[in-house]
Amino acid sequence: MANSPRLGLPLLQAAQAQKHVTVNEALVRLDGLCQLVLKSVDVTLPPAVAADGDCYGVPTGAVNEWAGREGEVALYANGGWVFATPGRGWRAWVEDVSAPAVFDGSAWAKGVVALSPKNAATSFEVVELDHVVTAGTTNAVAAAIPAHSIVFGVTGRVTTAITGTLTSWRLGVAGSDNRYGSGLGLGQGSWLRGLTGAPQAYYADTDLLLTGEGGDFADGGLRLSVHLMRLGLPGM
Repeated sequence: MANSPRLGLPLLQAAQAQKHVTVNEALVRLDGLCQLVLKSVDVTLPPAVAADGDCYGVPTGAVNEWAGREGEVALYANGGWVFATPGRGWRAWVEDVSAPAVFDGSAWAKGVVALSPKNAATSFEVVELDHVVTAGTTNAVAAAIPAHSIVFGVTGRVTTAITGTLTSWRLGVAGSDNRYGSGLGLGQGSWLRGLTGAPQAYYADTDLLLTGEGGDFADGGLRLSVHLMRLGLPGM
């Protein structure tokens, strides 16, 4: 056996010369693959500048040094890329989307907490976005809620004080403009935690609506986070 069965670590051979080279390569792989943090699982072009220990999940369509390595983990070490083959069920943190992921046998599935034998996934996700408040009685945050999602609630924070003639505001969707809160504060740092009494299903991309209470918006800034679940289809 030249490599360990799970992490593919190179093993020392009997009477091997330059043992430290093999041991150091194994330690580098172990350091990168345990408590795995992937910089991204969507980048197809290897970065021009990388630091030792940087790891990426290589997606379909990867080019240059990653060409032909789809589905593998690319680990930067000693000025070049080394590759490891993940097993189904490996877990990682994906840095550029701030989400956990599970390897389903061919790709990294983000936010997955359960995976069927044919890759039907139950996943949880937080969609976070910043909104610049514009003048008017209402503001729409376009397609803030993605299609085919089950929403548990929306949280938020005022990042720049909301100004205008309004005394407070409410947050909701068309047909229920206060579903996620009313009487909300205007000052920087004000927050909201809008919970639905029961999870709410949305079958199409849906805008979040801000409505001024007692007057109109002028400007301001807001960060909103939609807390949701998605159900993935099984494979063939």
